[in-house]
Amino acid sequence: MKIGLIREGKNPPDKRVPLTPDQCQFLKEKYSDLDIIVQPSQVRAYKDEEYAAKGIELNEDLSSCDLIMGVKEVNVEDLISEKKFMFFSHTIKKQAHNQKLMRALLDKHVEMIDYEVLKDAKNKRIIGFGRYAGVVGTYNAFLTLGLKDGTYTLKPANQCHDRKEMEAELKKVILPKDLKIVSTGFGRVGHGAREIIDLLPIKEVTPEEFIGKSFDSPVFTHLEVEDYYGRKDGSVFNKADFYANPENYMSTFGRFMSEADMYIPCHFWSSRSPFIVTREDMMSADRRLRVVADISCDTEGPIACTVRASKIADPIYGYNPITGLEDDFRKPGVIAVMAVDNLPCELPKDASEDFGDELIKLVIPCFMESDPDRIIERATETKNGHLMSDFAYLQDYANGMLVH
Repeated sequence: MKIGLIREGKNPPDKRVPLTPDQCQFLKEKYSDLDIIVQPSQVRAYKDEEYAAKGIELNEDLSSCDLIMGVKEVNVEDLISEKKFMFFSHTIKKQAHNQKLMRALLDKHVEMIDYEVLKDAKNKRIIGFGRYAGVVGTYNAFLTLGLKDGTYTLKPANQCHDRKEMEAELKKVILPKDLKIVSTGFGRVGHGAREIIDLLPIKEVTPEEFIGKSFDSPVFTHLEVEDYYGRKDGSVFNKADFYANPENYMSTFGRFMSEADMYIPCHFWSSRSPFIVTREDMMSADRRLRVVADISCDTEGPIACTVRASKIADPIYGYNPITGLEDDFRKPGVIAVMAVDNLPCELPKDASEDFGDELIKLVIPCFMESDPDRIIERATETKNGHLMSDFAYLQDYANGMLVH
């Protein structure tokens, strides 16, 4: 088998890679019948010379490859007809900006495997950059707190050489002794967030303690879904029923608004579910919340203050809860919002290494050995000019019609 690593063509440039030079070398040593070709790139976090030093061929032409791998969407003009590609296509939710890409995948008879739908036998996602979204987003939360309070300044993560340097910056953090932080969501993102919180002198407490007690040292509580949603009829919360019938539930997060200084949303949110923090919650007279590091970044969704995504170069904006408009985040009463939507790009080397490790462990063996759980087949969106059965719902989208 021959794998090609295509250079990223998105703008602004994405420096991440699916496999690092060391990982390419490891795979070639593990599988004697595997070859890897890397398309030269001026933007990767890993230089062409680093791949060449590991004995990996550099070549503009990937047409001889059996599988071509990238990270973000491949530009339409860079797709090669009749080839197998694997990348994040961002088409499964009928994203308008990728409708032309969806059409091109079909027209060019591309066999498209989407990282986002690679799932195990229990239908659980097996790969993603979520961990580093949590890591970088939580670092940015404390960067934002320092700027909001005017107490310290951290070097932006994207200006750090790697995660080690970024973590060293945390020594500059000055935490108010009564600081209270709340987070929603577990999974890769939530656990990545905890990796940063665990590096700081912050004690974890239960949701009940968080609401009912005062503390003389910084505390953190990590909410399960039943801690911030409840049934409208007042009966007992049932998680399975919530996921099946979210319209029968309402947010109870408002009770944390008068207790928390910082909120770090790491949850997955469905558009069928109720909003978590409404504009009315934000306007509450006893609101204490002043920093929201929205790693989930569902714009105009469950967190009222997340009115737009922000950029790595300008990650923070202010939300005025009285006007519902953007304002200077340093002003008293204005909530500082960090809502960068491509957080792993801030630490491209570390994020790439973590992603490549998952590929090597869980995905590459499906190509090189066996795939009893049909992981690859179930993640294949298009083949031979047609949508696969699991993705038939995209037909109107592929035909140029958008359903709003």
